Amino acid sequence: MIATRLIAVAAELRRDERAIEGLPIRLVIALVVGVASLSVMMSMVSGIQGLAVVELDVQPDPEVTTPGDQELSLTVVDPDGTPVADATVVVRGETARIDGVSTARTDDSGVATVTVEPELGPNQVDGTLSIDVKPPAGTEYTDDRENTDVLIVAE
Repeated sequence: MIATRLIAVAAELRRDERAIEGLPIRLVIALVVGVASLSVMMSMVSGIQGLAVVELDVQPDPEVTTPGDQELSLTVVDPDGTPVADATVVVRGETARIDGVSTARTDDSGVATVTVEPELGPNQVDGTLSIDVKPPAGTEYTDDRENTDVLIVAE
């Protein structure tokens, strides 16, 4: 009974050439309110700047050094090359070895200085130290991509 009635209503709507005039008023109101709500939400989302993230990079100096006691100057910059203060820099042994990890915080000029003593294994001619950055808290910065490694070359 209900299925027959639905089929009859569908057939009646297909023959109706009045377009939106033939729709129930509640459906028209719901459509208008839905489109207006979507417009407001889209304008709110486009105005939010907090969703954007800025990738940080590290510029080590020197980029190539030798085994033994070394001081590395690590500058943390944003994509525009602007130094970033209060970031924590972490240096780890990758294919070159160091004891544990070395950390330092960048100063107002975006520079952190760490002292490391990298070692190479027997018959190893080179190795690398990896550098990671923990961005300052409460900022839009992130460090998801790899940073420049420091190359350690045997003398």
